[in-house]
Amino acid sequence: MGGNAARAAEVLEELLALDDPGAAAAAAHFQASMSSDPAFMGKAMGLRAAVTGGSNDDITALLGDCFGLQGEALPRAVAALRAKYPG
Repeated sequence: MGGNAARAAEVLEELLALDDPGAAAAAAHFQASMSSDPAFMGKAMGLRAAVTGGSNDDITALLGDCFGLQGEALPRAVAALRAKYPG
């Protein structure tokens, strides 16, 4: 989102069915990972492939890695992605 953390959080709130604080934390996690981990872009790109052809376990793992999601946020986010992008 071009460094616009507020807009990134808005998109994640809608896309992953997160609440405001969860979406802000997810956007911050993503940005921090992009800045610090050279291999991170590959993980982030893998999320699209997982959503279109992977298992729920694949998506869950990548949501944790890419956005720091945990607990109850994970199944909600997977369900939101599956609803928006049925496989």
